[in-house]
Amino acid sequence: MKILSVMEVQKIKQRFGIIGNGVGLNRAIDIAMQVAPTDLSVLITGESGVGKEVFPQIIHQHSTRKHGAYIAVNCGAIPEGTIDSELFGHEKGSFTGATDHRKGYFEVANGGTIFLDEVADLPLSTQVRLLRVLETGEFIKVGSSKVMKTNVRVIAATNVDVMKAIQNGKFREDLYYRLNTVPIFIPPLRDRVEDIHLLFRKFANDFADKYRMPPIALDDEAQRMLEAYDWPGNIRQLKNITEQISVIEHNRNLTMETFRKYLPNYTGARLPAVIAHDDHKSFASEREILYKVLFDMKNDMNDLKKLVLEMLNKDTSTSDVHQNNAQLIQKLYQSVDPVAPANSSKTIEIVRQEHNIEDTEEVLEESLSLSDKEIEMIKKALEKHSGKRKLAASELGISERTLYRKIKEYNLE
Repeated sequence: MKILSVMEVQKIKQRFGIIGNGVGLNRAIDIAMQVAPTDLSVLITGESGVGKEVFPQIIHQHSTRKHGAYIAVNCGAIPEGTIDSELFGHEKGSFTGATDHRKGYFEVANGGTIFLDEVADLPLSTQVRLLRVLETGEFIKVGSSKVMKTNVRVIAATNVDVMKAIQNGKFREDLYYRLNTVPIFIPPLRDRVEDIHLLFRKFANDFADKYRMPPIALDDEAQRMLEAYDWPGNIRQLKNITEQISVIEHNRNLTMETFRKYLPNYTGARLPAVIAHDDHKSFASEREILYKVLFDMKNDMNDLKKLVLEMLNKDTSTSDVHQNNAQLIQKLYQSVDPVAPANSSKTIEIVRQEHNIEDTEEVLEESLSLSDKEIEMIKKALEKHSGKRKLAASELGISERTLYRKIKEYNLE
């Protein structure tokens, strides 16, 4: 298939009211035109408000089905209890309120195109029915046992992350691959910076004609603010704000200060958002506690060494040195093990030989492995509470279930 010329793309934009020259936008139009003559299913993705509803019309109007019916269905706006009846029809008496038989959209649009907007909102049971239509062209009305045939092209759209919905069990993976034969992605407005001011001027002129007043305009600073804003609601938000300003503001030339009032949560910069994940909360909490214990131990050890060296450099009496060091060592030990007895001793000792103070420090290779520290702390807690796991878990600040898992993991039975 040939690539569309610039002139052909401009004609399509004029016909369907598309504003902008962004690379991603032009690419989406090109794909829509290439796939239009076929009967392949198309899945259109993009954030809310980017204009996904225009592309099914482009595909339908340039297909062999353009003289057939075109039906757009907002799947998120139809209650779950009636969605099957809306799409596939029902027989008289099939449910309360079914006073007559009814044709569904797939029967009415036979030979044409159905656009399923927000397809990810379909219930799982309806997704099964839709998959059968896509694969065989067959469906059954609600309350009927007769299999019916239809020849309908399906174009779907969604603003959610479908792969994440599949992982969460809210969307069928087989249906996704059946719909996603040809994917079309519509870029958000923040990725089409060069188009933002064009759209603003278009909307400003449209509302000036609608309300019979001069169009609004932006000064240079306000225009830079317009292009720097993130536009989470995309084109829909830009259009609504432009209409607000057109109606409310008496001064038709907007300054930065005036324009700022209409931009919610404007920060002046596009910074990445920090997204907090809830996965593995208990493990993360335990790991943070262990890291804190290790860092506190290291800091206390360094402080101890500094203080001992300071006292050794001063001509302090031996008894004072031993007394001060004993207190510092006890403090260090209790910072590591809060339940340690008051008469505990460590492996550090200071001895004086031949009137010379010699620092003989027995250094043990200390493991910094988190698992080793976990085992050590669990053993101490169990010993303190005579093997009572509930009390030991409370002492460690973890759940009893987590303690059971750790005991099993480290073979501490």
